[in-house]
Amino acid sequence: MANGESKRNTTKNLIDKLPALPGMKKNGKPQNKMMGLLKGFAVYILIALAALVFFAGLSGGYDSGTVVPISQAVNEIREGKVEKLAVEGDKISLQYKEQGKTASAYKESGESIYGILESSQVDPKSVTIDVKDNSWQNAWLGILGAILPIVIMFGLLLYLLRHASGGQQGIFSFGQSRAKLFNKDAPQIKFTDVAGIYESKKELEEVVDFLKNPKKYSDLGARTPKGVLLVGPPGTGKTMLARAVSGEASVPFFSIAGSEFMEMLVGVGAARVRDMFATAKKAAPAIIFIDEVESIGRARGGGGMGGGHDEREQTLNQILVEMDGFAPNESVIVMAATNRPDLLDPALVRPGRFDRRVVIGMPDLSERKEIIKIHMKGKPFAKEVDIERIARRTVGFSGADLANMLNEAAILTARESRKEITNRDLEEAATKVKLGPQRKRMQSEEDRSLAAYHEGGHALVGHFLPHMDPMHKITIVSRGMTGGHTMFPPTEDRSNETKTRLMEQITTALGGQAAEDLIFNDISTGASNDLEVANSIARDMVMEYGMSDLGPLNLKSRPIYGLYSSGEGTAISENLQAKIDNEVKKIMDSAFKQAKEILLKNKLKLDKVAKQLLETETLDTDEFEKIVGKKKINGLARAAQSSVMM
Repeated sequence: MANGESKRNTTKNLIDKLPALPGMKKNGKPQNKMMGLLKGFAVYILIALAALVFFAGLSGGYDSGTVVPISQAVNEIREGKVEKLAVEGDKISLQYKEQGKTASAYKESGESIYGILESSQVDPKSVTIDVKDNSWQNAWLGILGAILPIVIMFGLLLYLLRHASGGQQGIFSFGQSRAKLFNKDAPQIKFTDVAGIYESKKELEEVVDFLKNPKKYSDLGARTPKGVLLVGPPGTGKTMLARAVSGEASVPFFSIAGSEFMEMLVGVGAARVRDMFATAKKAAPAIIFIDEVESIGRARGGGGMGGGHDEREQTLNQILVEMDGFAPNESVIVMAATNRPDLLDPALVRPGRFDRRVVIGMPDLSERKEIIKIHMKGKPFAKEVDIERIARRTVGFSGADLANMLNEAAILTARESRKEITNRDLEEAATKVKLGPQRKRMQSEEDRSLAAYHEGGHALVGHFLPHMDPMHKITIVSRGMTGGHTMFPPTEDRSNETKTRLMEQITTALGGQAAEDLIFNDISTGASNDLEVANSIARDMVMEYGMSDLGPLNLKSRPIYGLYSSGEGTAISENLQAKIDNEVKKIMDSAFKQAKEILLKNKLKLDKVAKQLLETETLDTDEFEKIVGKKKINGLARAAQSSVMM
């Protein structure tokens, strides 16, 4: 008994020492790629066998030589020309006495060759007859013909079921989680790889410490936060920050998008939630990250607005139970990201489920400089490139915008076969990210002149208003849906606006149409976007900010469950709505009048700016101020709207 066990161990050791076969792992399990190839070969082999059986039964075998009628074959036997007959089923092979000559004939099923010869008065003894027994072959062909189509149909059905849910393994795997696992062996992202957002990282550092040292907090009676909700605009680094938490804590990180829970079958989402939490608990301590959580965490009900969704609500209910139900959920932290927190169900965001809400805003000046430094790595920049200048130029850019801007600058440099990225490349890339690429289209002289005066009107009005930032760039080159644009980037970050500042923004936006009216005594459709921006600011001043003669009122309707009711003014009387409209019109008329007065005083400068634009198409700050003089900035001036477009 011991000898047998020893022999088996020796054999096992020898097998383990053998080199792995190509496409096989050391433990003998085939790799996924090899398994896919084998499955493909198996399907093709089954199809080939089915075709072979079909055509074999259809043709009845392969005929060698000439096929002659049975009557001719009998006459030739009678005449003594045939030396030998080979009978195989209904086929009769004739071998003639003449060297190398053969033929074949077919008799009726069930007829005997002896009976055919005797009925034709031919002596069977005059020829050698060899009867072959192929009943077993016919039996096997019959079995294959009956079974093989069923096997192929079953195999095809199995294949379709396996791939019906997007490549899931197994027939009954619809309820398995699709979360991607990033374990500690995978390349890690650390907090040092995430630039800026200092306050957010500080909040999450405590979560990392919870995962690393749970006893430190349990000794004081503190419990691990069950959930962390990351809230912020798109492109601000919510997903990267979540992965950095996993990298710092060195724990398994399960990542899944909210939409991946949904399926055409009701109940699949809830099953996937259960499977995901069960898998995470086995790997605890672990982090589950749900991106775009509003796709499954949307508020339930809604009073009939927008309809219901049983599958989504079942999935949400299961998440609520898993995060804070009867069963304990220790050492598994759920992180979720959203840019629409107003859509989330109150039961999901309450303490006990998502204990912490970390708000991630747009990067400020110092944060933009750090983000730019990270994305500048590996790219050759000219010595003239100044990070401070780039950071000041890109107010309002998210981290994703900055990364895209630097990438576009590198692409532009490569397109022109240059070796270094310059300030010109960065300026073009920043404009392209926000407004789109240049459109090289033919414009008539009338259109170019109209665009030059329109953009010149924006620039001059903004230049002579004391609270507007200096004009950065003016151009009549088309981008996206615009025929030109004038840019007033903020000189520094700003979180609040004053009434004076908003009025100057409206006046600057109306400067283009005012210039058209002054010069051509006519107006064009090019001011449609300007009017939309100006009207939106004016209406917000009246209805939301209380900056009108109506007093400190907030009359703007709020979305319910992410949707607006039948109209924005449903809670406002007709009389009050008329007063609101009058206030908005008063603001717009006042701003247009002021813009026209500024342009009338500086008409000669407007003509010079338009003439220069027609020659060069683009003016920067220095070129513009050579024509109109240096801007006088009021001490209270701060940020401005990013651009005004025709």
